[in-house]
Amino acid sequence: MALILGIDPGSRITGYGIINAAGAQRSYVASGHVKMSGDELADKLGQIYAAVNELIETYVPQEFAIEKVFMARNADSALKLGQARGVAMVAAVNHGLPVSEYSARQVKKAVVGNGAATKNQVQQMVARILKLPGLPQEDAADALAIALCHANTHASLVRLATSRTPRQGVNDLSLLQLKGSRRGRIR
Repeated sequence: MALILGIDPGSRITGYGIINAAGAQRSYVASGHVKMSGDELADKLGQIYAAVNELIETYVPQEFAIEKVFMARNADSALKLGQARGVAMVAAVNHGLPVSEYSARQVKKAVVGNGAATKNQVQQMVARILKLPGLPQEDAADALAIALCHANTHASLVRLATSRTPRQGVNDLSLLQLKGSRRGRIR
């Protein structure tokens, strides 16, 4: 069982979503968004840091997932987004949380099955998967989708790792030694 905090960063609105992942089960814990006030970027970044810090202290998640920066049409917006991500990640790292990053396309593919899904499709699937009574706000839905993507990715990696069995009579070390000896050296 893992409590996962998903963050959809933004310099004006930062969404958050917290889910509990136990095996194949996903359950809703909390979600919402934080609207930044003021005009100064430094003040907004401080607000993001404080909000993420408070979420971590309140809910004590074991894992942290955040959306990767994408190159927008406006370079200034992309830089601000990168800074918003940075302060959220610093808050997570300061609490000892592992940080996982996912592109918007990965998140949409994991939740909707289509990397080019619309915001509304993401909202609908998040509501359906987590059995919510209504559609979550867009930024909160995106953050919940990021947390779901992380849970699904992590579960897939665990299944893959546990399904691998070494070939009979050959272990990983002997394979490395064999490959290295063919090149005249062992690494």
